[in-house]
Amino acid sequence: MDTVNYTNKPSHAWTLFTHAQFAMAAVMMAGGIFFLEASFAAKGFYAMAAIMLVSSTAAITKAIRDAEEGKRLHNKIEDARTERLLAEVAHNEAA
Repeated sequence: MDTVNYTNKPSHAWTLFTHAQFAMAAVMMAGGIFFLEASFAAKGFYAMAAIMLVSSTAAITKAIRDAEEGKRLHNKIEDARTERLLAEVAHNEAA
């Protein structure tokens, strides 16, 4: 039983859009913090919170992706073991 592995890759336009979207959000956040009528300490707090939010979002996205890739690899190993076992059984029955 042959199966075709198709890896869905994002298009160049989608990649460009996501980068532009991130850049726009970062500029808007920086501008909002800069023009905020608050003390320098409050602005620094908001800036650190924004940076931590972005880094934690990237970390959780990577963790989710790694978990999914791990499941995929585990399933491939299990499928290979099953195929090998079935091939051995078919070979023994034929003999």
